[in-house]
Amino acid sequence: MKELTSAELSQVAEIELSYRNVHPAAKRPKINSAEDAALLLRSMWDDNKIELLEQVKLLLLDRDMRCLGVSDIASGWISGCIVDPKIVYAIALKAKASGLILAHNHPSGNIAPSKADRQLTEKLQEAGKVLDIAFHDHLIITRDGFSSYERTWDCFPSPA
Repeated sequence: MKELTSAELSQVAEIELSYRNVHPAAKRPKINSAEDAALLLRSMWDDNKIELLEQVKLLLLDRDMRCLGVSDIASGWISGCIVDPKIVYAIALKAKASGLILAHNHPSGNIAPSKADRQLTEKLQEAGKVLDIAFHDHLIITRDGFSSYERTWDCFPSPA
Protein backbone atom coordinates (compact mmCIF):
# COMPACT_ATOMS: atom_id res chain seq x y z
CA MET A 1 0.00 0.00 0.00
CA LYS A 2 1.36 3.41 -1.03
CA GLU A 3 2.00 6.00 1.70
CA LEU A 4 0.77 9.55 1.13
CA THR A 5 3.48 12.17 0.92
CA SER A 6 3.36 15.36 2.98
CA ALA A 7 2.82 17.27 -0.29
CA GLU A 8 -0.25 15.14 -1.04
CA LEU A 9 -1.58 15.55 2.49
CA SER A 10 -1.30 19.33 2.24
CA GLN A 11 -3.58 19.31 -0.83
CA VAL A 12 -6.65 18.22 1.15
CA ALA A 13 -9.26 20.89 1.84
CA GLU A 14 -10.22 21.52 5.43
CA ILE A 15 -13.95 21.66 6.05
CA GLU A 16 -15.18 23.76 8.93
CA LEU A 17 -18.76 23.96 10.19
CA SER A 18 -19.95 26.93 12.17
CA TYR A 19 -23.26 28.19 13.45
CA ARG A 20 -23.90 31.57 15.05
CA ASN A 21 -27.25 32.64 16.39
CA VAL A 22 -27.30 35.86 18.38
CA HIS A 23 -31.01 35.69 19.26
CA PRO A 24 -32.11 33.75 22.36
CA ALA A 25 -34.58 30.95 21.60
CA ALA A 26 -37.42 32.60 23.54
CA LYS A 27 -37.24 35.68 21.29
CA ARG A 28 -37.34 33.81 17.98
CA PRO A 29 -40.70 33.71 16.16
CA LYS A 30 -42.69 30.53 16.81
CA ILE A 31 -44.38 28.96 13.81
CA ASN A 32 -47.78 27.58 14.79
CA SER A 33 -49.31 27.27 11.33
CA ALA A 34 -48.71 27.47 7.61
CA GLU A 35 -50.08 31.01 7.83
CA ASP A 36 -47.37 31.99 10.35
CA ALA A 37 -44.68 30.57 8.08
CA ALA A 38 -46.13 32.24 4.97
CA LEU A 39 -46.35 35.64 6.67
CA LEU A 40 -42.75 35.45 7.86
CA LEU A 41 -41.45 34.25 4.49
CA ARG A 42 -43.55 36.74 2.48
CA SER A 43 -42.06 39.57 4.54
CA MET A 44 -38.63 38.48 3.35
CA TRP A 45 -39.51 38.35 -0.35
CA ASP A 46 -38.33 41.14 -2.63
CA ASP A 47 -41.50 42.76 -4.03
CA ASN A 48 -39.57 43.60 -7.20
CA LYS A 49 -38.89 39.92 -7.89
CA ILE A 50 -41.94 38.00 -6.63
CA GLU A 51 -43.70 38.34 -9.99
CA LEU A 52 -40.50 38.34 -12.04
CA LEU A 53 -38.67 35.08 -11.37
CA GLU A 54 -38.99 31.97 -9.26
CA GLN A 55 -37.02 31.88 -6.02
CA VAL A 56 -36.73 29.29 -3.24
CA LYS A 57 -36.30 29.95 0.48
CA LEU A 58 -35.84 27.62 3.42
CA LEU A 59 -37.29 28.30 6.88
CA LEU A 60 -35.25 26.44 9.51
CA LEU A 61 -36.91 25.42 12.78
CA ASP A 62 -35.86 24.07 16.16
CA ARG A 63 -37.77 21.34 18.05
CA ASP A 64 -40.09 23.96 19.55
CA MET A 65 -41.00 25.24 16.05
CA ARG A 66 -39.06 28.46 16.64
CA CYS A 67 -37.38 30.02 13.63
CA LEU A 68 -33.61 29.52 13.53
CA GLY A 69 -33.35 31.46 10.30
CA VAL A 70 -34.25 31.74 6.64
CA SER A 71 -31.90 30.84 3.81
CA ASP A 72 -32.13 31.65 0.11
CA ILE A 73 -31.74 28.32 -1.68
CA ALA A 74 -32.08 29.06 -5.38
CA SER A 75 -33.13 31.59 -7.97
CA GLY A 76 -34.43 30.53 -11.34
CA TRP A 77 -36.37 31.96 -14.22
CA ILE A 78 -39.99 32.93 -14.93
CA SER A 79 -41.39 29.40 -14.96
CA GLY A 80 -39.03 27.30 -12.89
CA CYS A 81 -36.14 26.81 -10.55
CA ILE A 82 -33.87 23.88 -9.75
CA VAL A 83 -33.69 22.81 -6.11
CA ASP A 84 -30.91 20.45 -5.03
CA PRO A 85 -32.02 18.41 -1.98
CA LYS A 86 -28.36 18.08 -0.94
CA ILE A 87 -28.16 21.87 -0.55
CA VAL A 88 -31.45 22.01 1.37
CA TYR A 89 -30.33 19.42 3.91
CA ALA A 90 -26.72 20.65 4.08
CA ILE A 91 -28.08 24.00 5.26
CA ALA A 92 -30.51 22.33 7.67
CA LEU A 93 -27.73 20.21 9.17
CA LYS A 94 -25.38 23.17 9.51
CA ALA A 95 -28.06 25.16 11.35
CA LYS A 96 -28.84 22.21 13.64
CA ALA A 97 -32.44 22.40 12.44
CA SER A 98 -34.96 19.86 13.67
CA GLY A 99 -37.47 20.85 11.02
CA LEU A 100 -37.88 22.90 7.90
CA ILE A 101 -40.40 24.52 5.62
CA LEU A 102 -39.55 25.04 1.97
CA ALA A 103 -41.15 27.92 0.09
CA HIS A 104 -41.02 29.18 -3.46
CA ASN A 105 -42.95 31.75 -5.42
CA HIS A 106 -44.93 31.40 -8.62
CA PRO A 107 -44.42 34.59 -10.67
CA SER A 108 -47.69 33.82 -12.50
CA GLY A 109 -49.63 34.33 -9.27
CA ASN A 110 -51.09 30.81 -9.50
CA ILE A 111 -50.84 29.17 -6.08
CA ALA A 112 -51.63 25.65 -7.30
CA PRO A 113 -48.68 23.22 -6.95
CA SER A 114 -47.34 21.73 -10.16
CA LYS A 115 -46.42 18.09 -10.67
CA ALA A 116 -42.75 19.08 -10.22
CA ASP A 117 -43.65 20.85 -6.93
CA ARG A 118 -45.34 17.69 -5.63
CA GLN A 119 -42.42 15.49 -6.70
CA LEU A 120 -39.91 17.77 -4.98
CA THR A 121 -42.02 17.77 -1.80
CA GLU A 122 -42.10 13.97 -1.72
CA LYS A 123 -38.35 13.73 -2.36
CA LEU A 124 -37.57 16.20 0.44
CA GLN A 125 -39.97 14.44 2.83
CA GLU A 126 -38.18 11.13 2.25
CA ALA A 127 -34.73 12.68 2.72
CA GLY A 128 -35.91 14.30 5.95
CA LYS A 129 -37.00 10.93 7.32
CA VAL A 130 -33.53 9.49 6.75
CA LEU A 131 -31.86 12.48 8.45
CA ASP A 132 -34.45 12.81 11.24
CA ILE A 133 -35.29 16.36 10.15
CA ALA A 134 -39.03 16.99 9.93
CA PHE A 135 -40.19 18.36 6.59
CA HIS A 136 -43.20 20.32 7.81
CA ASP A 137 -44.48 21.97 4.66
CA HIS A 138 -43.86 23.27 1.17
CA LEU A 139 -45.42 26.67 0.55
CA ILE A 140 -46.08 28.43 -2.71
CA ILE A 141 -45.99 32.19 -2.18
CA THR A 142 -47.45 34.87 -4.44
CA ARG A 143 -47.93 38.59 -4.02
CA ASP A 144 -51.50 38.06 -2.77
CA GLY A 145 -51.63 34.63 -1.17
CA PHE A 146 -50.09 31.24 -0.67
CA SER A 147 -50.79 27.55 -0.63
CA SER A 148 -49.31 24.86 1.53
CA TYR A 149 -48.88 21.22 0.67
CA GLU A 150 -51.88 20.52 2.89
CA ARG A 151 -54.16 23.52 2.42
CA THR A 152 -54.75 26.45 0.04
CA TRP A 153 -55.25 29.93 1.52
CA ASP A 154 -57.05 32.69 -0.35
CA CYS A 155 -54.93 35.66 0.62
CA PHE A 156 -52.73 37.18 3.27
CA PRO A 157 -54.70 38.68 6.15
CA SER A 158 -54.81 42.44 6.41
CA PRO A 159 -52.32 43.86 8.90
CA ALA A 160 -53.97 44.42 12.30
